[in-house]
Amino acid sequence: MTRTATKIRETNESNITVSVNLDGTGTSNISTGVGFYDHMLTALARHSLIDVDVQAVGDVHIDGHHVVEDTAIVLGQAIGEALGDKRGIRRFGDAVVPLDEALAQCVVDVAGRPYVVCSGEPEAQVYARIGGSGVPYAGSMTYHVVESLGFHAGLCIHLRLLAGRDPHHIVEAQFKALARALREAIAFDERVTGVPSTKGAL
Repeated sequence: MTRTATKIRETNESNITVSVNLDGTGTSNISTGVGFYDHMLTALARHSLIDVDVQAVGDVHIDGHHVVEDTAIVLGQAIGEALGDKRGIRRFGDAVVPLDEALAQCVVDVAGRPYVVCSGEPEAQVYARIGGSGVPYAGSMTYHVVESLGFHAGLCIHLRLLAGRDPHHIVEAQFKALARALREAIAFDERVTGVPSTKGAL
């Protein structure tokens, strides 16, 4: 069984193509026009072991909001399609990841019922602008990314920042925790027969 998918979304604000292989090695080819976001999606791919190709063009002359959020939507759609009927997967994943002073916890349930809770960020995080030259990544966007990805992939995600001061470290810990929890949740378990739900469907 191949767990791969390619999804395309075109609007007046962005043009996004995303391909995923859930059983990859974490290789990635990411281009969104928002450098720090590319860095985060590369980390997401690497630590989830999902091969990810993202080619996104958007109205970054306005700001990075549309292309960041729209990319998360299409990535979620691709992951959701690649999961198929979810037979044999572990379903649940949990990870706690540090990055220097930052510490993030993420719990993922491949439930088929989207729900996202993000908590613990300091109030100043929403005003942070992260990145070098070019289009910055807004600290407020992490919630949008996780919510959009979770909704379109059919995931229940609880992402908590347990500690953190530096905006860059906070976001990176969050993305890596999401990656590790997702990696565990979508992995196959040889002891699981059929769909891991008493309802018989996810």
